[in-house]
Amino acid sequence: MKPRPFQRVPLLAALALSLLLAAPFAHAMKLRNQNLTQLIDDSQSILFGTVTRVSDGIDSNNVPYTEVTIAVGTRLKGKQAEGSEYTFRQFGLLKPRSDGQGRMLVALTPEGFPRWHEGETVFAFLREPAKLTGLQTTAGVAQGKLSLINGELRNDFNNVGLFEDVQIVDSVLTDEHRSMLLQPGAVDAGTFIDLVGRAVEGNWIESGEMQ
Repeated sequence: MKPRPFQRVPLLAALALSLLLAAPFAHAMKLRNQNLTQLIDDSQSILFGTVTRVSDGIDSNNVPYTEVTIAVGTRLKGKQAEGSEYTFRQFGLLKPRSDGQGRMLVALTPEGFPRWHEGETVFAFLREPAKLTGLQTTAGVAQGKLSLINGELRNDFNNVGLFEDVQIVDSVLTDEHRSMLLQPGAVDAGTFIDLVGRAVEGNWIESGEMQ
């Protein structure tokens, strides 16, 4: 009989998982839309760069993780230096693996969480790392990771809800911003990066210029 998910995960990992991921996992399963204002506000770091390494493993507390390294091209929020590499760990394995004692660990990355691939260029809204485990993922889970394709950025949901109910004082917008905010689907990468960068640098959310 095939093992069920998490059946073979040690107790400590299961406890850590329940404490760390209860809210994000429920969020992913419900697929509740988070708009741009919420993604910016929920992020500790916002990065645009290229994924250079993706691997997985089990940490010293038996918690399964996927480790992602991004070569930072542009940092719009956070302390990462442009031109540096930023590495973080997200919950879940890339594929089942043996624990070395004849048992299979099947604690894969949960459905609704972002998947990362070496060589892809991404725009990532990253939440604060969890205090208990240090694990980290994107704000809005898969909604907070946008991939660059042919000069455009889109997440796994084709940006559905990204600009829904977003309100920005008109005087701070360019014509390109206004046009983008009215169009569904993929967004021009340069225009989107410029908008988010201005929103963060100008503290639009804090000042009430962006809601």
